[in-house]
Amino acid sequence: MAKQKLTATAKRQKAIRDKRAAMTADRRKKKAENQRKRRAAIKAGKNIKGKDYDHKDGRFKSIKANRGNDGKGTKKER
Repeated sequence: MAKQKLTATAKRQKAIRDKRAAMTADRRKKKAENQRKRRAAIKAGKNIKGKDYDHKDGRFKSIKANRGNDGKGTKKER
């Protein structure tokens, strides 16, 4: 995926927006859950390289499948 071409001002504003989104209570809970699950999976000897934890399905899946909502797109996710 190509890097976004943003002006310096837009880049700063996007960083602020992204940080604010990442620090919401919901995102922090998901990040903490993801860390716990990844550590447990590695400890159990599972190969999770290149995979993300899907909070909706409760399992590890490829990054492509997880970010694309199983082919349905992110607009219909909720």
